Amino acid sequence: MPEQNLRISKNVDLSSFATMHVSAKAKTLIEIDSLEDLIQALHEIKREEANFLILGGGSNVLFVNDFDGVILNINLRGIEILEETDEQVLLKVAAGENWHELVLYCVSNGWGGIENLALIPGKVGAAPIQNIGAYGVELSQVLVDVEALMIESMTLETFSNEECKFGYRESIFKSDLKGKTVITSITIALSKNHTPNTEYGALKSLLSAKGIENPTIKDVCDTVIEVRESKLPDPSELGNNGSFFKNPVIDVFLFNELKKKYKDLPGYPVTEHLVKVPAGWLIDTAGWKGYRKGDAGVHEKQALVLVNYGNASGAQIYKLSEAIKQDIHQKFGIELEREVNIV
Repeated sequence: MPEQNLRISKNVDLSSFATMHVSAKAKTLIEIDSLEDLIQALHEIKREEANFLILGGGSNVLFVNDFDGVILNINLRGIEILEETDEQVLLKVAAGENWHELVLYCVSNGWGGIENLALIPGKVGAAPIQNIGAYGVELSQVLVDVEALMIESMTLETFSNEECKFGYRESIFKSDLKGKTVITSITIALSKNHTPNTEYGALKSLLSAKGIENPTIKDVCDTVIEVRESKLPDPSELGNNGSFFKNPVIDVFLFNELKKKYKDLPGYPVTEHLVKVPAGWLIDTAGWKGYRKGDAGVHEKQALVLVNYGNASGAQIYKLSEAIKQDIHQKFGIELEREVNIV
């Protein structure tokens, strides 16, 4: 692959490029600093018919094998105010910006709407793929559109909120367009007179304990950070992918049957016939919280988080997740789905 204008590395250890910090190697890694870099790299990948993977912070990927192909590490930067009124601001944010730093930037400017999404690891470009969400808020609630490079035609296209087909940790970029686009930027609409969402249990309780009755967006942001830091390990200190499994949505009949045996089973109605249950509660109740085998384990404070205590391999983390899936199915009749992409 020609190296003109591109920052290319060979046989790269990926442990520092993904938050689980497992040891795996990529045949080639290209740093993408501009749209021109991206187009050039994709042309070369097409010419050589190479496998490729887009990396946006590595917070939602688990490498179980070495990657025999090209990894594109997206570093596109920039935050632009497209439109501003007395009521709101429209921001265009490049895909390589750090998500948490974007949240802090918006809160510091008094722009509300994403303060509940503080401390979610990863880059902005990865956010719409997962439709990231936390503490009662999802990205789809503020997202206006997504700009992406179509790999086949090498043209930029804009997808409206509706065209993104957002669902719970889902989007068109994770389904119909998987492997067909590279997200280059997103546009979000934030409010200057925002009423924060404080209905989520842990958030509401902590604000109340602090005596904060009318929280500002900064109060909410600070409290979310406090809650997350109390429950979730810092990926820079302990390898993890955050929530490893999705919260399953089950039939109301199954929920009612389980409720007879497990009186404290939480449930959140999705429709008249479907109920969402917390995967963390299921894993905790099944006795997995704090489990450890070698350096692969389940976090002691949050059962939804699998961790690498040092030298666990991706295969060992995956094997642990498979054991948990099978146990939850056997005990509760519920099929857990991984939120993390396995490579």
